[in-house]
Amino acid sequence: MTTATPISAPEARRIALRAQGLLGAPDRRAATRGVLRHLGAVQLDTISVLARSHELIPYARLGAVSRPAIEEAYWAAPPAPAHSFEYWSHAACILPIEEWPHFAFRRRGYRSRPQWNHDLSPAAYDAVIAQLRTEGPQTATELGGAKNGGPWWDWSDAKIAVERALMYGEVVCTRRTGWRRVYDLAERAVPKELFHDDLDDLECTRRLIRQAAAALGVGTRSDLADYHRLRAEQFDAVIDDCGLVPVTVEGWAKPAWADPKALETVPRGRHRTTLLSPFDSLIWERARTERLFGFTHRLEAYVPKPKRVYGYFAMPVLAGGRLVGRVDPAREGRTLVARQASLGGDQPGGVAAEKAVGPTAEALAEAATWVGCTEIRVERVDPPELRAALTVEATRAVAARQ
Repeated sequence: MTTATPISAPEARRIALRAQGLLGAPDRRAATRGVLRHLGAVQLDTISVLARSHELIPYARLGAVSRPAIEEAYWAAPPAPAHSFEYWSHAACILPIEEWPHFAFRRRGYRSRPQWNHDLSPAAYDAVIAQLRTEGPQTATELGGAKNGGPWWDWSDAKIAVERALMYGEVVCTRRTGWRRVYDLAERAVPKELFHDDLDDLECTRRLIRQAAAALGVGTRSDLADYHRLRAEQFDAVIDDCGLVPVTVEGWAKPAWADPKALETVPRGRHRTTLLSPFDSLIWERARTERLFGFTHRLEAYVPKPKRVYGYFAMPVLAGGRLVGRVDPAREGRTLVARQASLGGDQPGGVAAEKAVGPTAEALAEAATWVGCTEIRVERVDPPELRAALTVEATRAVAARQ
């Protein structure tokens, strides 16, 4: 039996931060595409407060990257070759086009249960494929309409057909326009050398777990499997030949594994100070976030307003390698509004609230500048006695950037 390598809790946290691109000098030459290739998955979501979540991911790692440049980096318009595609990974995610073969197991799985959620005639399916073949990339509206006019789930036959074709891998989404998917035939959009389902299920799983380990640095079975929403039994079937290093992490009750490259050098470098999307892969698994940072994170957008504790879209504040608080932001014209700022760590030994004022102000100022705001207004602060200090620091910080 291989002896597990011991890792301290601070080491595990630094390994995770470096693996996620949040410790050390950012790779600005690779820019957004480099972030996507390394993370292996960037989650999509409809909520847009400061910006949409897929924009916030490279922003957190690279700083104030041009938002149009982020979109251009993700989505390629024909005749440019595709460098990403949208598919079901951790959730609906943008994925590097190089990962197309890795999801063959999922495409096969969808094909084996053809009547998922909606009934559909073969004729409607064939009609959508024929239209894409003759007319080129299309949105659902262009294919015949996304809805029948009822509730949001009341899809038209064209929408059902094209989404089914997307799941099967006959159709691919390689870009969005106005937040609408643009569909194309996979055989046309995916590079020929990648357009295959040759990998068996075990090899697909193996590659996705290795990729998850590279993106996380270190993780438990649930951490590594959850990254691409693999089942525990899929993980167990291949973990022994994935080339990962068994480790024990101080304070973690369960076994863990590390990417061997993550253990080759000691993680060093400057920590990013930034606001994190609630859908950031650093924190998207709640149990892991609690283990790494002693910080309880929950998106409250779908919680009834009277029951919210931290706000609609509370964004954790990362500073000095710790999560030092949360900000629920909004925009009013050229003003960035901190509707609620909750300062300090969640557990004993975490960052004290007063020490979180400076980093939170800096994170607010950078975010304000990025989205074109020239002023910051702080409304509610917990603890309330720090509201004046945060207002002063944030105002000073945003003025210094102008």
